[in-house]
Parts: sequence; C-alpha cells; structure tokens
Amino acid sequence: MIAAHRATAALLAATLALAGCAASDAPVPAEPAAPPPAAEPAEARCDASMLTDLVGQTASEALAADAMKRSGSRSMRWLTPGMAVTMDFRADRLNIELDAGNKVVSSRCG
Repeated sequence: MIAAHRATAALLAATLALAGCAASDAPVPAEPAAPPPAAEPAEARCDASMLTDLVGQTASEALAADAMKRSGSRSMRWLTPGMAVTMDFRADRLNIELDAGNKVVSSRCG
C-alpha cells in the first residue's frame, strides 16, 4: 500500500511539474512583419504598330535588336509554327511570329 501511495505521489509531482512548464509567463512571439510591398516597376511599354515592315524579312539577331528598340519592349521571343508558348501576358514583351521558312509573319506585344 505504501508503494502505491509513493507511486501516486510521484505521478502527481510529475504531472504538476509538467503543468508548470506548459503554463509559462513568457511572451508569445509576435508574427513576423509583412515584407514591404514591391516597388512598382516603371511603366513598361511595347508598341508593335511600327513594325509592319518586318513582315517577310528573315529572322536574325539584328532584326530582333532593331524590333525591340523600335517597339520599346524589354524582351522578345520568336514564335515558330507548332511551338508551345505560355499564354501569360507581359506588356513589355514583343512576340515575333515566324513561318516555316523563318520569315516574319506578324509581330505583337504581350
């Protein structure tokens, strides 16, 4: 009987010790501050309306550089027949569509 009483006392002491650990007066850390909003990029513009003279020309690095400069685009991509492309719209991107013979068919922004 004394052994059972000691076991009960030990169990009670252990339970109280654990309860003391759980009920802490330590401050709860605050949630981290939200990061500042990203700076708005400068207005990106791409205007392909001045590139109609590219139709029929053969694709080249020089043509791409000239088209980007004249359109004001920050990036460009060649679109070839059957090519898989993402459908995301980017106002600063120039798309130049080519035919099977590597000739420019059209140009557009996005």
